[in-house]
Amino acid sequence: MCAETTQQDDPLFHPIHMGAIKIRNRVLMAPLTRNRAEHDGVPGELATTYYRQRAGAGVIITEATQISPMGKGYLDTPGIHTEQQAHQWKKITDAVHAEGGTIVIQLWHVGRISHVSLLPEGRNPVSATDKRADQQTFTANGFEDCSKPEALTIQGIKATVEDYREAARLAKMAGFDGIEVHAANGYLIDQFLQDGVNDRTDGYGGSIENRMKFLEEVLNAVADHWSPSETGVRLSPLGQANDMSDSDPETHFAEVYKMLSGYQLAYLHVVESFPGSDDDKGRDLLARLRKIYDGFYIANGGYDADMAREAIESGYAEAVAFGRPFIANPDLPHRMKLNAEMNEPDQDTFYGGGAEGYIDYPTLEEVKAA
Repeated sequence: MCAETTQQDDPLFHPIHMGAIKIRNRVLMAPLTRNRAEHDGVPGELATTYYRQRAGAGVIITEATQISPMGKGYLDTPGIHTEQQAHQWKKITDAVHAEGGTIVIQLWHVGRISHVSLLPEGRNPVSATDKRADQQTFTANGFEDCSKPEALTIQGIKATVEDYREAARLAKMAGFDGIEVHAANGYLIDQFLQDGVNDRTDGYGGSIENRMKFLEEVLNAVADHWSPSETGVRLSPLGQANDMSDSDPETHFAEVYKMLSGYQLAYLHVVESFPGSDDDKGRDLLARLRKIYDGFYIANGGYDADMAREAIESGYAEAVAFGRPFIANPDLPHRMKLNAEMNEPDQDTFYGGGAEGYIDYPTLEEVKAA
């Protein structure tokens, strides 16, 4: 693809409005946990450089960011539940905006995917259930089995909804362009949505209408500070992470998609596959679900540039989010525009550490100048 054709006709580089958020291209940066925050959840100093380097993305969706101390599930992940955290995030959003970029924060509560050593006063994790996840998480001792959770009481659910409301307020203070409610990948909201985990017998369990209630209450709470057109939701209907399952994902998630369509959100962001997965039945299910959602759709999972172009040209997706390629290629959209060679990511530096494997990947110009 020649440069002239790329710039003028490449669907990856057509500007568009994502709800109320104007984006300059369709190459979005997916949330990427990097475990480099301070112990108090304040983003690390290097994070400003890291996000600024990637400001060429149509939108940066930040690494998952916990809404409360009880929402933490991994060592050295950032939070958005104190003003100190918001102040440091403001430095990051200012840096991205100075480069002409757009940045959305992903609001996160891990639920049962946690360990007592990560939580205040050694408390047990909380979830829709009291069943332990057959999963490990990352602590100061390395990988450890997740701790047994406590099922949230009705009062606990209401308090958690208030945590989302406060996190949304702090995200506004921090200067973000929007928020994404993380309801995917086996974390707290997903633990309510999927009946392989949600075994409640109260008004938050049983029918899909009941299981959706927590997500609806979260969306209504964050709407105090962000309009639906500035709010996205992330889902993973195939349940491929963190010991998740559902008895009838197509029927159940069809109702979730319908409910979200009614909110007129900025976008729906769907995790369609995980590294190493290859499931034709799953892709067919996702394609059928896609027809139900009538808003801006972000596809995520195993796409390369040509697959992304096809998804956009066909009308299947409005944009595509890329994860690992953005780790190694801070100028990923520029490289895609030129069909240039990519840096290879070093998986050994994905989680934790310092500058190495975080802010030292070269841009295309730096490679050429070397």
